[in-house]
Amino acid sequence: MSRIGKMPVAIPAGVDVLIKDDQISVKGTGGALSLTQNTLVKVTNDAGKLSFQPANDSREANAMSGTMRQLVNNMVVGVTKGFEKKLNLIGVGYKAQAQGAKLNLTVGYSHPVNKDMPAGITVATPTPTEIVIKGADRQRVGQVAAEIRAIRPPEPYKGKGIRYSDEKITIKETKKK
Repeated sequence: MSRIGKMPVAIPAGVDVLIKDDQISVKGTGGALSLTQNTLVKVTNDAGKLSFQPANDSREANAMSGTMRQLVNNMVVGVTKGFEKKLNLIGVGYKAQAQGAKLNLTVGYSHPVNKDMPAGITVATPTPTEIVIKGADRQRVGQVAAEIRAIRPPEPYKGKGIRYSDEKITIKETKKK
């Protein structure tokens, strides 16, 4: 059995988990998330701990038990603490401004770029060159951060662009005559 799948998910106080035939719902202070349940995994709630067992002895069921466990764990952490991604803008004149559910970027194009945030995702700009994306759904937070980074990915010669705060860019040497 999967090593991750063997570990139970502890449900903290203030979090409600509802297991139906085809869906797992998690509600907490940070919001409500739901996940479609896979038929290869049996989910049981034992006094505040969720256990995930493969339904049969196949490799797919074993792998899916670990995947389901981690997805539900991410949901529990998301509705309690939440997830966040930080992006930095590197470049002369590059700046970001959050206005409600919109992010306005000036990143070297002839026009400003506006990005609408999906429901459940909040964006903040503590400084004009820093973007903080927060939300309860880890997958959505990462996807929105990747879409913002794709607007102007870091280039390899000067390092200008939008990058994750922990990302390291290897700078290439320019061509010599």
